[in-house]
Amino acid sequence: MTPQDFVIRLLGPPRIERDGNVLPPPRGRKPWALLAYLILGRQPATRSHLADLLFSAALDPLGALRWNLSEMRRALGVEGALRGDPVELGLPEFAIVDVRLVKDSQPGSEMARSVGGQLLEGMSFAGSPSFEAWLLIERRHLEAQLEGLLRECVLMDLGAGRTAQAVSTAAQLVAMNPLVEKSQELLIRSLLEAGDRAAAEERVEACEALMHRELGVESLPELRSLLTEYEETSIAAAVGERAAARAELDAGRAAMAAGEVEAGIIHLRRASLGARSCGDDGLRARALLTLGSALVHGMRGHDEGASRLHEAIQAAERLGLGKVASTAFRELGFIDVQAGRRERAEVWLGRAEEAAGGSDEALAAIYGVRGMNSSDAGHYSAGIEWLERSVEHARRCDDRRQEAWSMSLIGRVRLLRREMTQAVAVIERTLELVDNEHWIAFLPWPSALRAELDILAGDLDAAHERLEHAFTMAVHLGDPCWEGTAARGLGVVDARRGRRPQAVAWLEDARARCNRVPAPWEWVHGFILDALCELAVEDDEESAIGWIDRFETLAARAELREFAVHAQLHRHHLGESEALATARLLARDVDNPALQLA
Repeated sequence: MTPQDFVIRLLGPPRIERDGNVLPPPRGRKPWALLAYLILGRQPATRSHLADLLFSAALDPLGALRWNLSEMRRALGVEGALRGDPVELGLPEFAIVDVRLVKDSQPGSEMARSVGGQLLEGMSFAGSPSFEAWLLIERRHLEAQLEGLLRECVLMDLGAGRTAQAVSTAAQLVAMNPLVEKSQELLIRSLLEAGDRAAAEERVEACEALMHRELGVESLPELRSLLTEYEETSIAAAVGERAAARAELDAGRAAMAAGEVEAGIIHLRRASLGARSCGDDGLRARALLTLGSALVHGMRGHDEGASRLHEAIQAAERLGLGKVASTAFRELGFIDVQAGRRERAEVWLGRAEEAAGGSDEALAAIYGVRGMNSSDAGHYSAGIEWLERSVEHARRCDDRRQEAWSMSLIGRVRLLRREMTQAVAVIERTLELVDNEHWIAFLPWPSALRAELDILAGDLDAAHERLEHAFTMAVHLGDPCWEGTAARGLGVVDARRGRRPQAVAWLEDARARCNRVPAPWEWVHGFILDALCELAVEDDEESAIGWIDRFETLAARAELREFAVHAQLHRHHLGESEALATARLLARDVDNPALQLA
């Protein structure tokens, strides 16, 4: 067999293809369930575990497992597959598996555009509730990953000037779920980049009508602002001299450093357009990189930011500007980390490392984002390892801000694992570094983490004082993530003091602040929802199920694995009989000894 001969499709109605022909399927649904679990599972699966998971109601669970494994082996036609204990897949290296394409395909892969459908579409497993819960989480996660992959293709097309293909793929993305405003925005942006303003205006009108009919939304000012943005961009394109473009780039950098985000972005847009007009590709690459980073970190649009970063990469690779390319790849990885697209983030961060040329400064930043990605997903040991490497490289090049950034995330892991002595030491060191650097824009984050430690220690007065200060600074800075984190802490303090109405108000406000931008840091969103669920469950409120449903969906789509466990524990505390078993199943992928699963 050759790589084109053997294809396993788990998205949509599952099937196995050889030489372009669909092979006879195994008898029953359980063989497909086993194959999906073994392909997507992150821990070795023993026979006893699989028997409990899928065949606990059978008279002979291990015998039922053996029969189903043999059925799947027969369907695959691979004699050495699905053997051993733990059970090993044993698939040939050249086997093409569609779910792996979604997770691991290289950016812009044409094959990746062709995969789609729901995991094990049309199948349900009501007799195996823990597996059914796992399947729902994987379905949501893969759906989000597929949407992210298509979005990535659109942005790469825009960055390379392939506007017609961008419009086609963006339309495919919208068709998956027309009610996702971010997808509609990307289609409108693609139409505008293609120069079809009339079609963009029609799409805005159609989208507003759809949202009003289905969701009761009166207007979509963010979509209409795109039309204005592109009008202003066309006017700004008159800037053409190299000196003027350089001046705009300098002004944009200065404005961003001073926290004047809107003014900075205007200058940087002019700089990139001016550099294009005067034909200075090196200047344009740097301007596009700075603009893309500003849009991402200024919370002013990840899609536009990513599109500009792809343009920067195109120019940088033509000119051999490795540092520019590496930084742009890292920023694309950072976007995916915040959105919870873990595998896509790793692809970009791997490219960033390849282009970094061994630079300590570049590696410190790349490893920091990798550590953020792993720890967001609940892979804490890997997260600590990446973050400690980041700190090591930051110290080599005396990058105190990167050291502080990475140490704050180490502190977060220690906090979540309830390693209190280590957490206090790391976060105190972070605060010291931030203070020495006068890094006011970052201070609310480690301050809020330190307050969380005060809460756990029972010092609510100290926590409240830190959180009030952090919240005030975050509001002044206009940072939705820091605002949400601090407001969440204030809600938890009020809850501990028995002030339930005030606690709910703070937590709901925290969620609104975090989500006022189209692409928030989903871990922070989950952190807030977790506290809302806990409070609602404790008070036995009718709202508890609604909050848990939202929390569970977010945790699944953004691969926030510890939060997925927490969602099941909240269900268990509401009396759902199978939720604790599901929590234990999901906790296999989270290395946190502080998880209480008794």
